[in-house]
Amino acid sequence: MKSAMIREYGSNEVLEFVEVSRPSPHAGEVLVKVCAAGVNPIDWKIRSGAGARMGLTLPINLGSEIVGIVEELGTGVSNVQLGEAVFGMVSSGAFAEYAVAKATDLVRKPVNLDFINAAALPLAGSTAWQAMFDEAGVSEGQRLLVTNSSGGVGSLAIQFAKAKGAHVTALASTRNLDFVRGLGADEVVDYTSQAFEHTISDIDVVLDTVGGDTFQRAFSTIRKGGKMVTVVAFPQGEAERYGIVTKRSYTVPSARNLTRIKELVEAGKVIPYVEAAMPLADIKQALALSEAGRAHGKIVLDMGS
Repeated sequence: MKSAMIREYGSNEVLEFVEVSRPSPHAGEVLVKVCAAGVNPIDWKIRSGAGARMGLTLPINLGSEIVGIVEELGTGVSNVQLGEAVFGMVSSGAFAEYAVAKATDLVRKPVNLDFINAAALPLAGSTAWQAMFDEAGVSEGQRLLVTNSSGGVGSLAIQFAKAKGAHVTALASTRNLDFVRGLGADEVVDYTSQAFEHTISDIDVVLDTVGGDTFQRAFSTIRKGGKMVTVVAFPQGEAERYGIVTKRSYTVPSARNLTRIKELVEAGKVIPYVEAAMPLADIKQALALSEAGRAHGKIVLDMGS
């Protein structure tokens, strides 16, 4: 079978397609025929060198989330069945025709989504859910600020938060304002035309997916005692100066959270948005589009069903 692999770190030029043996599931694992795979910033970051900092060993088969059909069961698996459509996160190897996953990390695909749209959910949805609810405890009536509201994580975060009854303020560029309003944000601030920290205040929780200067400026929007949860930055003492709680959220697989996301999707309260669906052969183009940071919602590889 074909798999997207890197043998060294660098630009898209180091990415290659290789013929590898179809993997076999061990105890507690399943083999999934991949129908679609989400493309995420972590994929090009690993390719560019983050893999070494994460303790990964070359060569690396890229890809971390899948939607597909259960093809083979390892021993001891009872939560999924042969032939079922499932989605979830994998440690590596999603950009391939088949992938092995821990059975406990998989959930049955939402019945009202096709494979392509379901692929927008596992990693981006888990990232938003874990950061907002597990780490920050966002609840009904609270005021949330999302620093990148049009990408895969932000577009889902807005919808999750609204489903929980929170008030959502979203940062967006001029070209994304209407898209973000359509997601349900209560307030949308064009960060390209004004200093958002001068117009936004009294925020209970900031979900930061940008880092850098945006991360630093967002501190002044939070009320004393509020929270900043970031999925990209590494807070170093800023919280003390502003009197808030700061956390770095590291996304981990969670069937419980995926199940909650699935329930919202099936109830019609959350709609994933896919900017582009490309064949596996266009993985370099997909990674370049992700790295440019200009996509609405998610980029997905269509493996065919």
